[in-house]
Amino acid sequence: MIPLSILDLAPVGEGRTPADTFAHMLDLARLGESLGYRRFWLAEHHNMPGIASAATAVLIAHVAAHTRTIRVGAGGVMLPNHAPLQVAEQFATLGTLHPGRIDLGLGRAPGTDQAATRALRRYYSAADEFPADVVELLSYFEPVQPGQDVQAVPGPGVEVEAWILGSSLFGARLAAMLGLPYAFASHFAPAMLEEALALYRAEFRPSPRLARPHAMLAINVVVADTDAEAQRLFTTQQQAFANLRRGRPGLVPAPLASAEAVRSRYDARLLATVDEALACAAVGGVESVRSQLAAFVARHRPDELILTANIHDPAARLRSFELAMEAARGIGGG
Repeated sequence: MIPLSILDLAPVGEGRTPADTFAHMLDLARLGESLGYRRFWLAEHHNMPGIASAATAVLIAHVAAHTRTIRVGAGGVMLPNHAPLQVAEQFATLGTLHPGRIDLGLGRAPGTDQAATRALRRYYSAADEFPADVVELLSYFEPVQPGQDVQAVPGPGVEVEAWILGSSLFGARLAAMLGLPYAFASHFAPAMLEEALALYRAEFRPSPRLARPHAMLAINVVVADTDAEAQRLFTTQQQAFANLRRGRPGLVPAPLASAEAVRSRYDARLLATVDEALACAAVGGVESVRSQLAAFVARHRPDELILTANIHDPAARLRSFELAMEAARGIGGG
């Protein structure tokens, strides 16, 4: 069976608080661990009321401390917002506290808007330095060299699994060049998926960290007892993306009465962009989702899948991940 992981966007639903989100996060991580999900990742976002994972490393520490076996990590840390040394120190500390369980996904985007970028005291032009920053960051996990003026403490020898994240050819080429695993953000930016995967596999260079290319694809998966109920739950994600496209990010909205209600609420051109962004999705009952996942895997041949489900009701979200694991049984990967 293809390995499955969880991308938790730490959703703050209408009528709820970040404290509620963090409690639900632990529920999901523990469920994922019990069901056999491989990883539990959190993504760095800033200035977004509906996403509570800005302090990504802090939440990773919290989740790792309350689980035992599942890998926990960042999907990802937006490196232009940080000094490489600080990220190395944080994740080497996590790796020391939780040996063999910490992942560090690195992204080039700021994960926020221009106002928040200014507030972070970092500048988007720092994205141009991303490849050099990745190399510097990884060097802090290597043995200290004679004459080395700066080292991460802890750092050298600490096992942290580093990934490159991306939604374009840039990340694919960098992951291939550095010999790192690659996670593609197909859950919201699928346009260049096939081209990026082909480039990554063709240009991959083996490294001490990875002998052969390893690609993980993100996909929206919403599963319920019936197709109609899953489609209703998915209206939360559709609304959230429509609101974001209109420049009105807010709390995660409650679902509409039906899938058809989305079409009557938003402009057709706006919905076309939403449909394009969310094209990589498997929504329905168990059998429907099994068929959709099998087709997705057969087409793209990922080594892993990372599932995300922006569902307003925490109980329905837990149930969706439980049913998703059932739907994926028997589907091979790679």
